[in-house]
Amino acid sequence: MEGPPPAGEAAPAAEPKEAPSPWLLLPTFSNNPKLGTSLGALAGYVRKFDAQSQVSIFGVNAQYTSTDSTTAVAFARTSFDADQHRLNVIVVGGRIRNDYDDFLGTGTPLKSEDHLRSFALRYLYRVKDDWFIGAQALSTNYQIVGQSALDDDLLGLLGLTGFNAGGLGIVGFHDSRDLQDAPKKGWVLNFNSVAYRQDIEGSDNFEVYRLDYRQFWSHGDGHVLGVRQSNQWTHDAPPAAFAPVLLRGYTIGEYLGKSMSSIEVEERHRLAERWGATAFAGVACLYGGNRSGCSRSDLFPSAGVGVQYLLKPVQGIVANLEFALGKDGNRALLFKMGYAW
Repeated sequence: MEGPPPAGEAAPAAEPKEAPSPWLLLPTFSNNPKLGTSLGALAGYVRKFDAQSQVSIFGVNAQYTSTDSTTAVAFARTSFDADQHRLNVIVVGGRIRNDYDDFLGTGTPLKSEDHLRSFALRYLYRVKDDWFIGAQALSTNYQIVGQSALDDDLLGLLGLTGFNAGGLGIVGFHDSRDLQDAPKKGWVLNFNSVAYRQDIEGSDNFEVYRLDYRQFWSHGDGHVLGVRQSNQWTHDAPPAAFAPVLLRGYTIGEYLGKSMSSIEVEERHRLAERWGATAFAGVACLYGGNRSGCSRSDLFPSAGVGVQYLLKPVQGIVANLEFALGKDGNRALLFKMGYAW
């Protein structure tokens, strides 16, 4: 057994701990009756610019589905200067082939091909305490193309011919979460609007307004209860730009209305140091236009469970596998980075 170092000799320095890797690499997977099976990968770089700022993430995600759809996303979510400034950028491109059994509740099946190219930028400035104000800009070149002559006729009858649009908007934001990616306490209020104008891009003038509230409560041994209430309203929007049902278990774009409101509750249960589980349930309502307003046919319930593995303990970034079930045979199995909200 080795004794203490001889007098006059310094003790050997402890080996420095290896810094955690800033890189993320995660396979992604999803399956639902409308889009089939999707396989892909996400690569990201994680950095904290200073001690007071939130975690910044830069990444790319690409996917291919069994319906011969392809999508690619490049994104940046940044926080810097002691979290005084936040800048988000996202670029999306792809070809999406959908196979709907009951499109927009018409009782008619539809196969469509969507060509999507979009860009969005949002800047936030902290004005006082946890309150931010900001602005955003969006540009999209969106097309919906039927895969047969009959599908084209149905899309034209519904007015869903796609749109090119560009717009600007304002943002009001409150964020008191202790950690963006895995909050244990705090609340978020996000109001934003986009005014799409022909002078910027496209052939339609219309507006979209969104209001989203989330709150988180810590309880027990690392468990968290969260609630989310979301709203989206449109004014003079073409049908293809109507508000979608955003709950897990539903294909985005299959069910649309002039307006949408939803509420969802989620329990995040800590199982072990790096393992957790989720149970969630919620309901969305589509209303406005030719919808009667939250009647049974306009309500969309959702419920599910999931399991998570903590990839980056300091940042709270998880790998997340969840199963969600909706009505009328809607369901989804998802494996991705991060909690749903």
